Amino acid sequence: MSPDVDLTVPKPGRHPLRGRLLALDYRLFEVAAERNWPFAEPVLPRLSRSANHGVLWFAAAAAVAASRTPRARRAAARGLASLSLASLTINTLGKRSVRRPRPVLDPVPAVRHLKRQPITTSFPSGHAASAAAFAAGVALESPAWGAVVAPLAFSVAMSRVYTGVHFPSDVLAGAALGIGAAFAVRAMVPTRARTGPPPRPRADAPALPDGDGLVVVANRASGSVDRVRVLRDELPRAELVECEPDEVKTELEKAAARARALGVCGGDGTVNAAARTALRHGLPLAVVPGGTLNHFALDLSVEDGRGLARAVREGEAVRVDVGRFTTGDREGFFLNTLSLGVYPELVRERERWAHRIGGRAAEVLAVLRVLRADRHPMKVELGGSRHPLWLLFVGNCLYHRMGLAPARRTDLADGQLDVRVVHGGRHPAVRLLSAALAGPIARSPAHAEVRVRRLRLTGLTTGTPLAYDGEVTDVVGELTVDKLPKALTVYRPLP
Repeated sequence: MSPDVDLTVPKPGRHPLRGRLLALDYRLFEVAAERNWPFAEPVLPRLSRSANHGVLWFAAAAAVAASRTPRARRAAARGLASLSLASLTINTLGKRSVRRPRPVLDPVPAVRHLKRQPITTSFPSGHAASAAAFAAGVALESPAWGAVVAPLAFSVAMSRVYTGVHFPSDVLAGAALGIGAAFAVRAMVPTRARTGPPPRPRADAPALPDGDGLVVVANRASGSVDRVRVLRDELPRAELVECEPDEVKTELEKAAARARALGVCGGDGTVNAAARTALRHGLPLAVVPGGTLNHFALDLSVEDGRGLARAVREGEAVRVDVGRFTTGDREGFFLNTLSLGVYPELVRERERWAHRIGGRAAEVLAVLRVLRADRHPMKVELGGSRHPLWLLFVGNCLYHRMGLAPARRTDLADGQLDVRVVHGGRHPAVRLLSAALAGPIARSPAHAEVRVRRLRLTGLTTGTPLAYDGEVTDVVGELTVDKLPKALTVYRPLP
């Protein structure tokens, strides 16, 4: 095994370019040591220490996520993921590749010295890499939060030269590696800005200055009515109606009778009810993300009240497809998904326990209870043949897996039903997990998919639960699923 070699020390022979670069690096370090940095003495050494082991950046991520907007939470998560990749790269490759000693502290005033001097090699700077990775990751998801975090990251990077623990080139190399890590994370998990739906087909919707003519019905049970108040600050002439869950449908009908545009804030079920009302009355719909996951709003690139307010003021809108199902004498609509089999059972179990132990705990308990239950796959006649299925999923438009990210839609007006099935057999938990990991474009013995415009299912047992947009009903005889292409006009901010 060969010993570690300091590649920054000139070897015998002529290396004029490297010599000049190293000389410049030393000179810049000495200039920084000699210069009086205003207001830096009480701040930068403490800031440098606070960034040890990423503590500063975890605190910054918590502060960003505390704003409670979906984009801020994603920005915080992306920043931490970028930091983790940068730290892993630094510790496994960077520090081992170039065994450069730390600078001599003689030119640096003693008041700047860190109480504990680092003992690792100097090139590249891990602190600069972490700072740049976190700031770049946040900025790629949310430029506004990136602008807030960037000065802090820059200060941490400069503190490493100020305190004398790194040469300027160490910091530059670390920052470049950190930014590269942020872009590598984006390649694996694209940001929503890169995967947003196309701004088509554009629709004619009334421009409502200050929200005049917009009536927003908010479900108090969603726990996110504060987001509607942000919308009201942006649109002071809009009318806000807050109601309990069992009053939502009635209030939507009342609002539609006097509104030029109908607004809604709540979970998937509330948005579904508003879409049905908007369809009946021929009104454009404004969706404020107010639920837990907000699939429909986020797939529209509506992330908060501010962006939606701009769309309402300017009359920016698109037309989207609406899924429709009929069973017996019942007709229903869905904006996101419809499913049969295991998932409706999960929804029912979750609703049964949610008010007792909370939503997240209820979801975990529902999964355990449903997958451990002694049940048989449902039987469905599809295409003239009878099939045992654990799950049948129908998406309103094609769902994609973006890198390693969960599935989402990039086109809400493609005219397609995205049909996925998990075949029946033994071990439903294993089959469902393998289907989930296989992704939407893969094939596996447990998983199949097809794109259609209409689906007809027969042979279903009466009373089979059917879930759509978070709601559950029972199948009565034959089930038919089709589309209403470009039937609903919704406000969304356009590029």
